Amino acid sequence: MSRITAILIFVFLSCDALCAEAVRKIPPLHDGFGLTGVDGKLSSADGKWFFEFDSDVGDGFGLISAGSIVELLPSTALEKITVDIQNRPDTDYRLWGNVTKYKDENFIFPIYFLPVSAAEDQNKPGSSAKAKIAINEPNDALAIPEEIVKKLKNRRVLRQEQLKVGVQLKQDYILTGRTALLERKADGEAEVILDAFGRNVPEISFRLLPCEVLARAQYEQSIEADPVRFKIAGILTQYKGEYYLLLQKATRAYSHENFGR
Repeated sequence: MSRITAILIFVFLSCDALCAEAVRKIPPLHDGFGLTGVDGKLSSADGKWFFEFDSDVGDGFGLISAGSIVELLPSTALEKITVDIQNRPDTDYRLWGNVTKYKDENFIFPIYFLPVSAAEDQNKPGSSAKAKIAINEPNDALAIPEEIVKKLKNRRVLRQEQLKVGVQLKQDYILTGRTALLERKADGEAEVILDAFGRNVPEISFRLLPCEVLARAQYEQSIEADPVRFKIAGILTQYKGEYYLLLQKATRAYSHENFGR
């Protein structure tokens, strides 16, 4: 074998290996990508819920391919889904929500859903072929009510006095302009504790949902020896009696030496 032939074989093998590696490492969707009525199937395992995509969903850079199974994050919508699925034989749903990214893995924060029932094709007598109900398309069989669309766009802001009395959330709220500390619970899950600045008020904390903002805040905290205060904003939700916060913003809050670190 000539030296040139050996070099060409090495180059071709290297290219094949690099291409295979690129295929295996398809980037996840970017954090905050919106799902606007995607079809799939729900499943559960070990107390968690998952959504299997019927078709590819991409954002021009990342991709969730058909057949991929993505974990659903706790939310008021997910709790309603878990109740709904107990009363129907099918596991097919059309889902609206936000995709989050945490450590190169995608998750779905559900916002709204519609059950998708299978129906016999009336054009083929005796046929077992099944068609899914169209939703939010021309001549839809089911359409999202206008009030639901408004709720998806405009969430209410939760006030301090509502937090103190422990309001039971029936929908998601926006928590904004609060200073907080990042901590870890005994089970290893991340949580945020709202800073009272020395005032004699009850401590309020929420479990944090995985997202890119959380990953950045955790990194900033990891390179500091002392606790770091963050000015936060996020979506506050509730699932099975537990409060969860999906961070939308977390910027470092400096004390200007008006109070301790």
